[in-house]
Amino acid sequence: MSPPALSDHRLAVAPMMERTDRHCRYFLRLLAPHAWLYTEMITARALLHGARERLLAFHPAEHPIAVQLGGGAPAELASAAQLATSAGYDEINLNVGCPSGRVQAGCFGAALMANPALVAECVQAMRDASGLPVTVKTRLGIDDLDSYSHLCEFVAAVAAAGCRTVFVHARKAWLSGLSPKENRDIPPLDYKRVHRLKQDFPELEIVINGGLSAVDTATAQLEHVDGVMLGRAVYRDPYLFAALDAQLFGGVLPSRAAVLEAMLRYAASEVAKGTPLRAITRHLMGLYAGLPGARGWRRTLGELDDGVGGLRQLEQTVVERLVA
Repeated sequence: MSPPALSDHRLAVAPMMERTDRHCRYFLRLLAPHAWLYTEMITARALLHGARERLLAFHPAEHPIAVQLGGGAPAELASAAQLATSAGYDEINLNVGCPSGRVQAGCFGAALMANPALVAECVQAMRDASGLPVTVKTRLGIDDLDSYSHLCEFVAAVAAAGCRTVFVHARKAWLSGLSPKENRDIPPLDYKRVHRLKQDFPELEIVINGGLSAVDTATAQLEHVDGVMLGRAVYRDPYLFAALDAQLFGGVLPSRAAVLEAMLRYAASEVAKGTPLRAITRHLMGLYAGLPGARGWRRTLGELDDGVGGLRQLEQTVVERLVA
């Protein structure tokens, strides 16, 4: 089945630090053939001064795939966007939602919401440098700068710079007093504000994020916005992603057995290249979430040797599950 048009963001996985690496994304692609996949946030400076090939690596099967960049300097982001384009990405996403102290110290992430003009300049610079669609992931607001009028000012600014798709985590962020984890749960959700944003910017693609953890609650959002982006709910229960993809795009729900067999082949290829097995299997922990034997599955994965021996153990475990 062919992937969706690159403007169709009905379903996406949120960028998650220490979660959506290339192994996780390959796994999620097996489950959801049509959804958009997003990398972990990669800072522009890390790309310009670090191991860019490793940071930008992905499997061809991951398309459509977007790289999420972090930064607040237009020139640096433009150079990073050029690297992402050369690597073959389909989209560049700018992080304007992360509230961590480290990100704030670099004057980017959610802190950028205070400066819509700078964000617009960053978007324009990346578009000019790459020729790729540039999207923005943001919050409803930050600290006391959380009025609806400011949100509209922010969205209008990035839209004027050529951003056609805005991902909105339906919570504000507190830049001090709450940890990044607390910022994912404590500020209250306000879906209606995101719905209103779509009404006021009908020409934009508005994708909602935050607190979506079931098929029915996620699909209900599509009566008001263009798409849904799920994060940790998908990591805890990856089959939720498969169910949503099948429902939204009319595909066939893949069996867990078929996914596991494909992941075994992938793991064998990666281990042969020197990839630690646990770098792959840690993403498979939730495959049987909510089903009998889920705890035993997690325990088995946690006890695997980290190499060829562990791969053989995993193959045997999968065979036993397929026969049972």
